[in-house]
Amino acid sequence: MVLQFKLFMALLCLSFFGYSQVKEVNPPNYIKTISFKGNTSESQLPILRLGESFLLEFDALTGNEPDYYYVIEHYNYDWKPSNLAKSEYLSGFDNQRIQDYRNSFNTYQIYSHYKLQIPNQQTRGLLVTGNYLISIFNDSNELMFSRKFMIYEDLVNVGVSIKRSRDVKFIDKKQSVDIVINNSNFNFNNPLENVKSLIVQNNNLNTAISNIKPQYTLGNQLVYKYASETSFWGGNEYLYFENKDVRAANVGVQYIDLKDIYHNYLFINTPRINQIYTYNPDINGNFLITAVDTDDVSIEADYTMIHFALQHPELTNGESLYVYGNYNNYALEPDNQLHYNSESGLYEVAFKLKQGFYNYKYVLTDKAGLLKEGAISGDHYQTENNYKVLVYYKDLGARYDRLIGIGEASSIDITN
Repeated sequence: MVLQFKLFMALLCLSFFGYSQVKEVNPPNYIKTISFKGNTSESQLPILRLGESFLLEFDALTGNEPDYYYVIEHYNYDWKPSNLAKSEYLSGFDNQRIQDYRNSFNTYQIYSHYKLQIPNQQTRGLLVTGNYLISIFNDSNELMFSRKFMIYEDLVNVGVSIKRSRDVKFIDKKQSVDIVINNSNFNFNNPLENVKSLIVQNNNLNTAISNIKPQYTLGNQLVYKYASETSFWGGNEYLYFENKDVRAANVGVQYIDLKDIYHNYLFINTPRINQIYTYNPDINGNFLITAVDTDDVSIEADYTMIHFALQHPELTNGESLYVYGNYNNYALEPDNQLHYNSESGLYEVAFKLKQGFYNYKYVLTDKAGLLKEGAISGDHYQTENNYKVLVYYKDLGARYDRLIGIGEASSIDITN
């Protein structure tokens, strides 16, 4: 009886964990500069047409050329594992060692730069659309990090337009996403149940809006014109700095210092929550590796210690302050958490970043850990944001959610 009970509990645990929603795992602090994009895209959230290739690059700051392996898995819309066998969605093999790597050259910080392109000789391609997760393991089979990506078929036309909030209370702070899906060449069965959409702002899956169903149908169109369900906080333009020359202060850098590596001290920032909107062009949280006097920035760009400082009264109600951007996958972790320095009266944090141009933003979490992205930067309807809409469909009896179309728009064209 005891053995039967243990077997039952084991099966129950396997069932629970096997069907829980997967989340991205962020890397340890010796793995940096994860760049994940399609072959023609600068986005850090690859959304690829079926058959296109993608490129994953990262640096290991260990100095001993460790071996890393990759595994690719297929998921449904809700990021639970699909019912497909690996041979049904992947041509070739995964769980292979990343063979393309080179060591840094002429840098203070020693690192190894890894590059993985799919398709390759072992992994010849991905066969179906939908959600995917690529996981990187070390040679002890320990998970280093994972990243989500999507593959789509261009079967429906997805029209996206950005409007000011229809809720008068938030008309100056929120942006609403209207969607029209034209399916004249694709037959939907029960679209109100089988069609699901995902709306992503600035490639940040952490703040994406999911489980949005069509509001109504109009001929061959599915229409979404919600008052609040598809609204995002407008946020503010990202702050930025550039340190392509480590020997001289550049954009956003107040002064530099050479210790074991170069240290870059950024100008002190102040909260923008009560300031009016000011147009300040950014790249929507993204980053670009760049360095002067180099032939190959992937191995010749150096790492510097970036010092962030925010002038803000000390928090006393259990809130926390972080600095983030696409460079760290919008993570809220100890490495990028600011701490109050009673001597300077500033919130400060420092960590290593590769030379380049970076967007960043200060955000706050309350004592329950809930993100309040605009608590420091403010929210404005005029802010330029990028929006992507992904449309999934699962027909009756189908074994996985297909990604059948995407649409994209910028709030630079926002209307009332």
